[in-house]
Amino acid sequence: MRLDLYLSKVGLLKRRALAKELTSCGLVEINGKTAKAAYEIKISDIIKIGGKRMITAEVLDIPTGSVKKEDREKYFKLLN
Repeated sequence: MRLDLYLSKVGLLKRRALAKELTSCGLVEINGKTAKAAYEIKISDIIKIGGKRMITAEVLDIPTGSVKKEDREKYFKLLN
């Protein structure tokens, strides 16, 4: 699954367009390296999102469809 889609599906960011914007500005890192929106997420990747509200999260699972709000915590673990 693409990074921008993952971020919006699991609720780390509200919109996919915002995820694309942050990646194009270089504010999203995967495992310490700047990532593009098309990066393919893998389990155990560490995502760091910069900006006003810094977020660091570990990928626990990759969703296959829509994700309910109450199920979002199954897919990532906040590290900060």
